[in-house]
Amino acid sequence: QVQLAESGGGLVEPGGSLRLSCAASGFTFSSYVMSWYRQAPGKEREFVAFISVGGDITKYADSVKGRFTISRDNAKNTVYLQMNSLKPEDTAVYYCKTGRTIDYWGQGTQVTVSS
Repeated sequence: QVQLAESGGGLVEPGGSLRLSCAASGFTFSSYVMSWYRQAPGKEREFVAFISVGGDITKYADSVKGRFTISRDNAKNTVYLQMNSLKPEDTAVYYCKTGRTIDYWGQGTQVTVSS
């Protein structure tokens, strides 16, 4: 079955960096687009970043453009989210997502940006 496992979250000071990973299994990873979403307390889940199957096309939410970078390693069945210049408003649970007719989500990893 499809499994997505996020890792790499934690507590970081404003201006710091984190690299999230999402390890995938149970499907042909190299044939699926991947996305990152996040959900802050009391808010709806929102789109963060997208990457095409070959990694040549990426898209970002305006709020993270220029600070976050999505990438993938199809040999390792893993998608990454490099987050730089973190702000307190980036605090959220971060999820990776994939799917075609059905969406599959990981369990999420907590990112807290605070001094």
